[in-house]
Amino acid sequence: MSQTNILLESGTNELELVEFYIDEEDNYRGHYGVNVSKVVEIIRTQPITVMPNMRHESVLGAFQYRNGRIVPLIDLAKYLKKPSAENKEPKIIVTEFNNVLTAFLVSGVNRIHRLSWEQVEPPGAFIQNMSNAITGVVKLEGRTAFVLDMEKIVGDMDEGLSISYSHPENLQSENVYTILHADDSQSVRGLVKHLMEESKVFSVVQATNGSEAWDYLLGLKKRSVAEGMPITSYLQGVITDIEMPSVDGLTLCRWIKEDHVLKALPVALFSSLVTNTLLHKGESVGADAQFSKPELSQLSQRMVELIKELK
Repeated sequence: MSQTNILLESGTNELELVEFYIDEEDNYRGHYGVNVSKVVEIIRTQPITVMPNMRHESVLGAFQYRNGRIVPLIDLAKYLKKPSAENKEPKIIVTEFNNVLTAFLVSGVNRIHRLSWEQVEPPGAFIQNMSNAITGVVKLEGRTAFVLDMEKIVGDMDEGLSISYSHPENLQSENVYTILHADDSQSVRGLVKHLMEESKVFSVVQATNGSEAWDYLLGLKKRSVAEGMPITSYLQGVITDIEMPSVDGLTLCRWIKEDHVLKALPVALFSSLVTNTLLHKGESVGADAQFSKPELSQLSQRMVELIKELK
């Protein structure tokens, strides 16, 4: 089963979710989901070579993929600390995000669901206590499925694949710029806020999804109109993830660029879904810049440039 390439228009707040499951002991089946944009292919099990000095017990080893590429295989049940039942025909989900190929071993795959991000609810405190790798909860034909933060999982396997940051040598400004950052991942929000504010160039206001960010922007717009001041007097830019419950980043960007007041704000997409094959989606909604998740230092530099271009 390979990726189906169902075409979605950008900025319509839709997504396609691959539903898969993990069979646990006592005949319990847990349902999960991953954005189809991250899925390269779903294949049968492969001969695995154990890698030396594996940093995490969930990494089973690696196998040879197309064009001789070596892909690590993560046992998702082990990572989630689920007592998996024996399965004679498990499946491997091959993914690509942040320009890295990774494979996940699961019990099986159901199908692809076409949804609105409004159907994906943020995880509550109880669910977050179960696992901080869950970023959303959705009902699929009466089943509850958990949307997983694949970037966090891969980052836990290898710190080198997590978001990293080094201050650009020429990142300088006489002013401190206020930036709105929207991301549903608590760990990403914490890292971005800490590292960007550490540069002394940015003050970061944050939202957990596009809906929350939009409400904040509408409040600033109302103030801007009432006081007769440009929106850039209160906020100088927006950074947004793409995958978020309620309202996604592509839709948020489109709303901003279609608004006669808010369109003055530069918008950068900061997401693992920013790849060469998906850049057109950000371009179609008017994004001023696009970066994959590990490129935080480049993002900071580009935001300064975009803000200065407005003056």
